[in-house]
Amino acid sequence: MAIALVMGNMIGSGVFLLPASLAPFGWNGVAGWAITIGGALALAFVLARLTVAFPDAGGPTGFVERAFGRIPSFMIGWAYWVSVWTANVTLAVASVSFLSIFVPALSQHLVLSTIALIWLVTAINWRGARAAGRFQLATLLIKLVPLVAVIILIPVAFGRAEPVAVTPFPAEGLSFAAVSGSAILTLWALLGFESASVAADKVDTPRVTIPRATMIGTLATGILYLIVCSAIALMLPAAAVAQSDAPFSLFVETYWAREPALLVAAFAAVSALGTLNGWTLIQAELPATLARQGLLPAWFARTNRHGTPATALLLSSMIATACVILNANKSTSEMFTFMAILSTSVTLWLYLACAGAALRLRVAIPVALIGLTYALWTLWGAGIGVSALSIVLMAAGLPLYWWTRHTAARPAPAH
Repeated sequence: MAIALVMGNMIGSGVFLLPASLAPFGWNGVAGWAITIGGALALAFVLARLTVAFPDAGGPTGFVERAFGRIPSFMIGWAYWVSVWTANVTLAVASVSFLSIFVPALSQHLVLSTIALIWLVTAINWRGARAAGRFQLATLLIKLVPLVAVIILIPVAFGRAEPVAVTPFPAEGLSFAAVSGSAILTLWALLGFESASVAADKVDTPRVTIPRATMIGTLATGILYLIVCSAIALMLPAAAVAQSDAPFSLFVETYWAREPALLVAAFAAVSALGTLNGWTLIQAELPATLARQGLLPAWFARTNRHGTPATALLLSSMIATACVILNANKSTSEMFTFMAILSTSVTLWLYLACAGAALRLRVAIPVALIGLTYALWTLWGAGIGVSALSIVLMAAGLPLYWWTRHTAARPAPAH
């Protein structure tokens, strides 16, 4: 069950549009996958060991507070919130991309369609965690169908009389810059490997179960993604994949038929919607938790009659809407790629801080060094522009933090 928790939270919509973003990288993207899986395993192991060593810390922000203090802890919590609403833009774009196969007008009005989807899921979450949970349950297993379809078609394609035109390995060899550039994209699809550490008090023998579940779940998901994304990127023309709004459907249509391709697109759209629903719930609960800890103003924790942190939910969705509008001049693939890189870059600061906390707290030191090196390398691969923007977004919450602390320290007026 713990392995299912890890894999279920990792497998979302990222993989469904990722082949389009990775197509230009060719074999460099395959190398990026291999390095990302190794780096994710190192970071996953560090988080698992920290959870076992400090089960009452309350997760990643608690580890950072124990190692570095309250302000770094706030910045990491704030960064995680930023990564969630930027991720939600990416998830909404992915959903629109697959739904546009059935309703082409959606892609012709990408900005309006994406915004409408964000607010549709916001409305579902407004009804409370129970309504969001029912929607999430309905989409849980559907997300695996497109991945299984591609895996089955790989040997079928090579078994046909017509040869498969696999992208040749570059004569000049792999490019370090290209591998680095692909690594930030591949990590986007693996975010969420920290999930098992959240349920430490619900797991039997957590000192054994959590590290195993985290490592097995991360490795299994990484291998699944490596096979599927590499097949789509290497067994189809790179230009066609890069320009496709639904690369999974393109693969199925090429090696099977159009009707099954439409079915795969429908499953992918439902999967993306389910993931968007789950992270929309988190985008409301996370700042509410920070508010209850005294790190954000108390109004972030205000709830409606359904128990939903309404103010945090609405504010998060408004910020996500602004992100869509600011990127209105980008195509589907361009908007997906930019927002995925930005979301991953911001999340990398969380992983970087946890690796640093492990070193400071003397937990899993050798693996923490590997995780720290990987996180720094991936931030470099994201590019100076995106990494700098992630720092700006992370630091943007500090005035709000100081205002919150100042307000809390102010004596109440006499009556």
